[in-house]
Amino acid sequence: MDTPVHVEQQGGVQVITLNRPEVRNAINTATAVAIAKALDQLDDRSDLVAGVITGAGGTFCTGMDLKAFLAGERPSVEGRGFAGITEKSSEKPLIAAVEGYAVAGGFEIVLACDLIVASETAVFGLPEVKRGLLAGGGGLLRLPRRVPHQLAVEWSLTGDYFSAAVAHDARLLNRLVPEGQALDEALALATS
Repeated sequence: MDTPVHVEQQGGVQVITLNRPEVRNAINTATAVAIAKALDQLDDRSDLVAGVITGAGGTFCTGMDLKAFLAGERPSVEGRGFAGITEKSSEKPLIAAVEGYAVAGGFEIVLACDLIVASETAVFGLPEVKRGLLAGGGGLLRLPRRVPHQLAVEWSLTGDYFSAAVAHDARLLNRLVPEGQALDEALALATS
């Protein structure tokens, strides 16, 4: 898997794997374009019933690739938004399979999905506020729809990370599984 996004089909499910583990799957323009292309393929193929998005190397995604951004890249796709997913996702059910960190734009990708499966060691958060930035990929709008208002406000204003156990208690997750099992559980959920 030497491309920024690896795409494969497993039993009617399109698996989209962010494949930049050397930068903790941070999103650059090429990655955003590849995600958008994979989602277009998912929507266009009648033999695919759902999609799963996950990350390689034990991390889901740590958000925007800041080095690429400083070099002038804008990791978004016209009509699809940041990472090729936050403005328009898929017409078919999309499941986030989260191992490790899903923070900043990575958490916004998770929130753009319909269902969330996470390992017990997963970590979530929108830390942009701690750096004087705005979480501009829709997470600030989606989060209050997914968890109780007071938690959404706290997490948005403090920028603190929170564990998968806390996310599960807040009913953000559909499934909480042992480390290393998020993808398998997401695939089982997609085909149930």
